[in-house]
Amino acid sequence: MLPAGGTAFAARPPLALLVHGFGGIWWTMRGLLEPLAAAGYHAVALDLRGHGDSDKPPRGYDAWTLAADVTNLIRALGHTEAVLVGHGEGGYLGWTAAYRRPRAVRALVAVSSPHPLAMRSQCLRSRAQRAAVLPDLTFDQIPRAAERRLLADNAAYIENVTRSHGGYAWTGSEDFAETARVLRVAMQIPKVAHLTLESRRWMFRSQFRPDGRDYRRSVGGQLEHQVLSIGGEQDTFVLPGTIARSKKFAPATRQVMLPGVGHYAPMEDPAGLARQIIEFAADLPQ
Repeated sequence: MLPAGGTAFAARPPLALLVHGFGGIWWTMRGLLEPLAAAGYHAVALDLRGHGDSDKPPRGYDAWTLAADVTNLIRALGHTEAVLVGHGEGGYLGWTAAYRRPRAVRALVAVSSPHPLAMRSQCLRSRAQRAAVLPDLTFDQIPRAAERRLLADNAAYIENVTRSHGGYAWTGSEDFAETARVLRVAMQIPKVAHLTLESRRWMFRSQFRPDGRDYRRSVGGQLEHQVLSIGGEQDTFVLPGTIARSKKFAPATRQVMLPGVGHYAPMEDPAGLARQIIEFAADLPQ
């Protein structure tokens, strides 16, 4: 796992660790680095295992291992705990880490990322949420075909899916065009397309296996951490009702919906997201 960004301080500041989502790299969280550093945080964005410039081992893409990568990085950076900021699948790992290594997670900011069991239950009960998630997730299970789709036409799929779930204003901007170029290049790094899909394959296939049952049991209790749950009002992938159900599992949850924002708040409105994170973290008990 390769971290990027950060700011040097004479005294050790609190760590804010930024974890990207599907198809992303540390660069997709870059807009949060400067405002968090200016607020006094050691702000670090990372490339998850299998992505960007990070190592690309053939195994280790289950939620437990990926979450352990994140919490182990906290130690490697010289800290004992961090405010975890996870977007999409990065938030999924943040939820997992909070249950598995509770002392390493000072608080969780889950961006367009409901509690794993909230997402599961909504996919079972909500036709709209199921329709938003399951078609792509199901296709991703097909060996080789899913990789070919990701890489076809110089990885055009990652641009198309980002546009389809982004906010209206952002997807027509020059910033989106730059983001699309970066994501398409990152997806074409050798092995990345396959390894990006491996975590999604584990999420889906484990639902029908003992390891999935064990995972659900491990995240099924009430989480005592303070949680900031951020959604975008224009998000067509993770619907507001799904995000709201996270409070069942984490009672100390503050929910905020960002206006004019789709699924990609760290890129669409980094200043607004950073402001919410800073205000939330300022209220954390010492």
